[in-house]
Amino acid sequence: MDDHLDNDHPSGDFPSGDFPGPGGEDWSELSPLAAPAERDDEVSLRPRDLGEFVGQPRVREQLQLVLQGALRRGSPPDHVLLSGPPGLGKTSLAMIIAAELGRPIRITSGPALERAGDLAAMLSNLVEGEVMFIDEIHRIARPAEEMLYLAMEDFRVDVVVGKGPGATSIPLEIAPFTLVGATTRSGSLTGPLRDRFGFTAHMEFYVPEDLELVITRSARILGIDLRPDGAHEIAGRSRGTPRIANRLLRRVRDYAEVRADGAVDRAIAQAALKVYDVDDLGLDRLDRAVLSALVRSFGGGPVGVATLAVAVGEEATTVEEVCEPYLVRAGMLARTPRGRVATALAWSHLGLTAPTDAPGWAAPTLFGE
Repeated sequence: MDDHLDNDHPSGDFPSGDFPGPGGEDWSELSPLAAPAERDDEVSLRPRDLGEFVGQPRVREQLQLVLQGALRRGSPPDHVLLSGPPGLGKTSLAMIIAAELGRPIRITSGPALERAGDLAAMLSNLVEGEVMFIDEIHRIARPAEEMLYLAMEDFRVDVVVGKGPGATSIPLEIAPFTLVGATTRSGSLTGPLRDRFGFTAHMEFYVPEDLELVITRSARILGIDLRPDGAHEIAGRSRGTPRIANRLLRRVRDYAEVRADGAVDRAIAQAALKVYDVDDLGLDRLDRAVLSALVRSFGGGPVGVATLAVAVGEEATTVEEVCEPYLVRAGMLARTPRGRVATALAWSHLGLTAPTDAPGWAAPTLFGE
């Protein structure tokens, strides 16, 4: 979806077999100007089934039970809600659900459903057992959301014909289907919509070991000569996100092919990621600019996000939604009622000595005690 790319899926009806790929890659990352062969490679990174999907062991186990139970009963499974940060494989899992069920998948996004009529047209064209995937479902328009309630529960929609006192409501039966919704903000979903999903899964950030498996698999598909130490280096800088891992792998591939012999080992990965301003903790230029401004210009804070954004020449929403989540998770930035504060780890990462009042500061001890 970060890399906030999860909203760019085209609406349409696609057979599930047309969507291979990884726990992370997204259609929106494929430039229309890219060569057809390269686009085919990127799309082919998506896993085809749960067996190929790396990571998220708990979610995979739960989802496998849901799908196998439905297949044994011969009925569509309950509606599925996938939540979590962008780039963790929500879209890939939606396509896998369709593939496991042997059904086609229809893809759209919440912002694309502005009117109830748009949703009614899609629902009326569904065939029995089809999977409908709505990305960023928390952004669906309210009239369409209210129509979705009835469709999810009773498999029918009410179409209003006419206006004013003469308007009439015509019930329209629709084929039983499975709705898969994906959201990066589960808290923004309304209670009635959330309650209509029979299975809810929260996607967690990946550990480096799982990211190494993702990168190794992608390198094999793309024909990249990736050494184990190279995969380890890239995984450690991927911020726990498969989409970022695959993106860095492609950039390291470019460097290896242009400035080396094409093989990707640790030294090549380090040199390439230095060119692309990705440091050993996965921080990019903007992340470091935010930390540097917070520490050097404001003494470590507290400082408001709007002021911090002006200092780095970015919009406040960019700093808050793109940089802050990872900096907080990495333990370099803390949110307080008075503003943002740099932790001792942030000072250390910039090569500076943290003041004694910095969050996470610990007094030095003698003889390692």
